[in-house]
Amino acid sequence: MIKEIYAKTILNSVHQPDEGFGLKYNMNLYRGCQHQCIYCDSRSACYEIENFADILVKVNAIELLADALPRKRVRGTIGLGSMNDPYMPIERRYRLTARALRVIAENRFPVHIVTKSDLVLDDLETLCRINQLYAAVSFTITTIDDLLASKIEPGAPAPSRRLAAMRTLSEKGILTGVTMMPILPFIEDSQENISRIVTLAHENGAKYILPWFGMSLRTGSREYYYDRLDELFPELRKRYVQRYGDRYICNAPDWRKLDEICREMCSRFGIAIQMPTFTPEPVVKSRQPRLI
Repeated sequence: MIKEIYAKTILNSVHQPDEGFGLKYNMNLYRGCQHQCIYCDSRSACYEIENFADILVKVNAIELLADALPRKRVRGTIGLGSMNDPYMPIERRYRLTARALRVIAENRFPVHIVTKSDLVLDDLETLCRINQLYAAVSFTITTIDDLLASKIEPGAPAPSRRLAAMRTLSEKGILTGVTMMPILPFIEDSQENISRIVTLAHENGAKYILPWFGMSLRTGSREYYYDRLDELFPELRKRYVQRYGDRYICNAPDWRKLDEICREMCSRFGIAIQMPTFTPEPVVKSRQPRLI
């Protein structure tokens, strides 16, 4: 189901220092996500989303953003991609992300986009404008196997398409890299998979990789994930229950070794483990000349 709604606010402040993603503000133009990744934490009951397959479109988002940005006293990075993907297929119809980026460019704010889609290339010109200050695009890649990805991220473009988009962005001077998370235990946590991701990220222009060798599971997301495991990987549910029980943080059994391999390879390729971020700064308002 797709439903148009009117939001009360659109731009939220990130109060604690965000060292990982460098965000000062966060924005979700849609609610729910069409990519339907089986591991998505946004299905957790704490977020109170009744059906994550239903897409709510915040049709007044651009007006809210255009009103909010000129009143901000601190210029900091705006994040897109926390609760859903800003470039899911419905973006082709509503173009909320494209229009929001134009407002961000006009107001000279930095941006960090996290996505699984090469649709981001449709906004390359606007991103180049924003990049006069700071623009970063992180592609979530947890496997380079397109067939496996089609099972665990059924609505998202293949990793091969994301890597090609990454190369294009990098060649245009946009800061780009990989959010290598979550790495699903017993499915993606092989040394070969991690090595291939790092190698292909390097070959396609990644400047950083943000890794996490594990996943999160809590009420709501856990039940959905286990049901998908029963369909796709019979017998894996039992291994998860035995190892993790009701734990929220589920690190891969060999996560320390995977981390060691990732860091060694990134060091060799000159890839950062922490992304370069924009330092928030006061917004200097232009003074109106006095009328005499």
